[in-house]
Amino acid sequence: MSEVEISRDRESVIRILRDKIISGEFAAGERLAEIPTAEHLGVSRTPVRIAFRALEHEGLLQKLPRRGYCVRNITLSQISDSVAVRGVLEGLAARQTAETGLDDATKNALLLCLTEGDHLFDKGYLVEQDIEKYQQMNIRFHQLIISASNNSAINAALALSEHLPFASVNALTFNPDNMKKEYQRLNYAHLQHHAIVEALTLGQGTRAENMMKEHAQATLAYSDLLTTNP
Repeated sequence: MSEVEISRDRESVIRILRDKIISGEFAAGERLAEIPTAEHLGVSRTPVRIAFRALEHEGLLQKLPRRGYCVRNITLSQISDSVAVRGVLEGLAARQTAETGLDDATKNALLLCLTEGDHLFDKGYLVEQDIEKYQQMNIRFHQLIISASNNSAINAALALSEHLPFASVNALTFNPDNMKKEYQRLNYAHLQHHAIVEALTLGQGTRAENMMKEHAQATLAYSDLLTTNP
């Protein structure tokens, strides 16, 4: 077992399994069981068990009547629809935040997210441990904007759609065998963070809304699903 495999926690297992499902490495209808999946990833059964439950909640896996799970048949159209819904909701939050104006605490917290991301990407590459740091920063970034909108209906709508594929900001994929692609994909998303914060700071509601919608699509921009599934 490699050092990288030993370091994997439950969140990284979720991200890796999510990528394998979306890329088609785990085909629709394929049965997944804890032991062989854990052996494949070089981890214990516990993070795999947790990952299976999380991915079932996201709509990517289906619990079998007896034991194990199977991969659901998820199309690009379904994923695109889910991401579009998230983009609309988060875009609305960004527009309302920009029009209301950022308070100092929120602005400073967003700038801290940008600084943390800059430190990750400035070295020109990512290691597997960086993915967890990026995801935690990214979740905070999105939550700050949603909270700053002061629109409780947006939070409620996002919560209702969490069972849809990629309808949650938590739904990050990760392919540990192609770190160059992961660096390019996440660095692109982080550059969008910078532009979004600029629009929010300048009070540019329409621009912030449109950029947040585009940012949601960054999940799909580098997805193998675009070229492997109809």
